[in-house]
Amino acid sequence: MATRQSVLFSWDDVERLPELKRLSFVLDHLPDGDLVAALEAKRGRGRDEYPVAAMWRALVAGMVFGHDSSASLLRELGRNPALLALCGFDPLGRQSPPRRTLARRADGTAEAVCEPSPWRAGVPTPWAFSRFLSNVVSLEEKTGAVSAMVDALRRRLMDELPGFGRHLGYDGKALSSHSTGKRKAATGRTSDPDADWGRHETGGVDAKGKAWTKVKTWFGYGLHLVADAEHEIPVWFEVTKASASEHAALSAGVDDLFAKEPGMAARCEDFCADRGLDGGPLKRRLWDVWEVRPLTDVRELWREEKEMPGHDPSQPVRRSLAADGGGNVLHSGKGEVFCRCPATGEERPMAFQGFEADRGTLKYRCPAAAYGFDCAGRERCLADAGSKAGDYGRVVRVDLAGADRRMFTPTPWGSPSWKRGYARRSGLERINARLDGGFRFENHFVRGKARMKTRIGLAVAVMMALALGAVLAGRPERMRSLVDPGLPLAA
Repeated sequence: MATRQSVLFSWDDVERLPELKRLSFVLDHLPDGDLVAALEAKRGRGRDEYPVAAMWRALVAGMVFGHDSSASLLRELGRNPALLALCGFDPLGRQSPPRRTLARRADGTAEAVCEPSPWRAGVPTPWAFSRFLSNVVSLEEKTGAVSAMVDALRRRLMDELPGFGRHLGYDGKALSSHSTGKRKAATGRTSDPDADWGRHETGGVDAKGKAWTKVKTWFGYGLHLVADAEHEIPVWFEVTKASASEHAALSAGVDDLFAKEPGMAARCEDFCADRGLDGGPLKRRLWDVWEVRPLTDVRELWREEKEMPGHDPSQPVRRSLAADGGGNVLHSGKGEVFCRCPATGEERPMAFQGFEADRGTLKYRCPAAAYGFDCAGRERCLADAGSKAGDYGRVVRVDLAGADRRMFTPTPWGSPSWKRGYARRSGLERINARLDGGFRFENHFVRGKARMKTRIGLAVAVMMALALGAVLAGRPERMRSLVDPGLPLAA
């Protein structure tokens, strides 16, 4: 008598594989209950060959495993029964009960005949998955269901991670549409009517003193991302047309974020952004309204002196700090404060002594007195200023109320604390790199603003869910990992 051969492994063993464990890890921490319930209500009494919850898990799996299209995901489901089962589909497929019909005989009588129904594979059909994805996009467009998961995860991370939100930053990213941007002759429209052309120009001076300019253009959208720059976790996002202003998006984003999360506004100490976001109104609002120190690189915009006859390009441009243009205390276009020795004409950076929040002033001190070296014009400098500081040296205060807030901020440009804070901005660039590489936004097939926002929102939610799970598991050092959350496999 033949005996049944025992299986070499069970599905429980397969589910311990790291890839599937990672998907389970995300699903366990993704606050998707309301979204799935809304999708169930939308389906109502419609066909339920592929359960809503299973379709949703498959959509999340496509994001977790970096599939750039629905077709790629469905192919993976077709060759990976363990993943199919984890999502909630039947790996063996199913067949509906046979149908009973009446067949006519040649003599005119009838007999009952059972017709077998076709066998249906467990993998969703492309058109079924496409309809489901359209329902998710429609739900996000009407109710913001995917974005709501980001809000919920942000609150959980604030509860579980005490330093979360203390150092925030902003970065914009070009999101090219799958459309080429060419208009059809018959309709005059592109294949992605929601998108438009964006242009980003950067420039500078190389080591040889030669000016350079780089211009990037793309057809599609713009991603505006606010993130915790220390932990490299997104906290807010928005998708706009490519031509939309980053200044306007950032200003609205900060107000929206802090209005939703007053606790984060109270917790946040500083906010970094690159040179392209340099602007007085935003810096003023960050400090005056939210008491958040802006750490934005400063552009040198002074042109008058550079266009004057006889100007030496090798010499830096300085202007007087005094309102009347007199005195020997000067400042640069980036807000640096210098003193010019009355005896020798030598310029030296004054010693920054900190921001006096009660006065709203930046305090600077005579560099000779602060650093202990001789200055030939020290006594004359004190006399000209009417100062009786003595050994402590002359003190200069810059009142923010009357200063150019683009250049003068509570944390001055170039100071050690500014450099430490601004260096954290690289965390935003690494988040964008994960979106491009791990989530395949550099090679996608998305058209339409609503679809793009839904896909971005899901990617952001997955990143935040991985971070939350790592923190709850006691492995916060793994919160940035998209591949290995750092959890032990099930025993």
